[in-house]
Amino acid sequence: MLCSLAAAACTSLPRTPYSAADASSSRVLDIDGLRRYTDEPVTKFRFEKDLSSTKTYLALSGGGGDGAYGVGVLNGWTAAGTRPTFSVVSGVSTGGLIAPFAFLGSQYDDTLREVYTSGIAESLLADPSIIRVLFGSGLFGNKRLRELVARYVGPEILAAVARENAKGRKLLVVTTDLDTQRTVVWDMGKIAALGSPEALRLFRDVMAASASIPLVFPPILIEAEGQGRRFEEMHVDGGVTAPVLTLPDALLFQGRLPGNSRMNIYILVNKKLERTFELVSNSTIDVASRSLSSITQSQTRSVIFSTYDFAKRNRWGFHLSYIERDYPASPSEGFDTAYMRALYRYGYEKAASGRAWTSTLP
Repeated sequence: MLCSLAAAACTSLPRTPYSAADASSSRVLDIDGLRRYTDEPVTKFRFEKDLSSTKTYLALSGGGGDGAYGVGVLNGWTAAGTRPTFSVVSGVSTGGLIAPFAFLGSQYDDTLREVYTSGIAESLLADPSIIRVLFGSGLFGNKRLRELVARYVGPEILAAVARENAKGRKLLVVTTDLDTQRTVVWDMGKIAALGSPEALRLFRDVMAASASIPLVFPPILIEAEGQGRRFEEMHVDGGVTAPVLTLPDALLFQGRLPGNSRMNIYILVNKKLERTFELVSNSTIDVASRSLSSITQSQTRSVIFSTYDFAKRNRWGFHLSYIERDYPASPSEGFDTAYMRALYRYGYEKAASGRAWTSTLP
């Protein structure tokens, strides 16, 4: 094992070195404005001055297999006949996989249900390999994840997103840039509007990167250019730095939105928010899993509380949906199909009966 670990350090794929200065001016596909960073100043973000009607914003959180809950809520919302056409949709991790289809509307409800309940998702965690951990950067590899994204996201999806982007609607997907430790917000509509094979590849790469859980799946390397030099940025799960994206950090801190804009924000959390009791086994894996889950839950609650306060200050509509505390936990840490089907039905029934959304904090 010691020899293998030593060899792993020597056999990792080399990367083209680049500096912080290169990263600060980097762009992708030689085009500016395809992404933003949540820690940028408020002045970097544009806001519509004329909002004659109230806009709707859907923010989809991470959560792995618990994304079946969000899909159930969306489909049940359609069945209830009250689902709006969203002005903005953002997605992180599993929410990043859902986001394009939620953005395009109810005609893709069947697609989402298939992804999360047919058993396809369970195959993502097939064939774990210690060799990949020692000589690569992920236990399962990302071949199946990439294939899943490519199977459902083709030129027709790119064209549909581009059409909606031309109407002024926004689709945002979040990744984490490990090199800079920054939260990256990709403007998927602007990428789709390019309409080229390179744009489709980038669109798919961003979706796969947003769902690439560190150590489970390898990072996605995205080609970039800065100060005349070309290199590859390392992107992983957006949930590492932002479990759900509502508004940029500086805006939440500032507390006021320029102008008199109005928004109804819907935060769809694919996990539990309320603290639960669990007798944790005294084993390394169980302690690590429970610790990471607690960190993510705390981060998510913090974002939601800040957004709630911001919404009240700016007279926005605030709506929240999440898996309730007493819902049975998954029997495994993976994508258990039976669990995901039951969770989908749970979310569907809540939304179809009008019980999915609350305007109060947990």
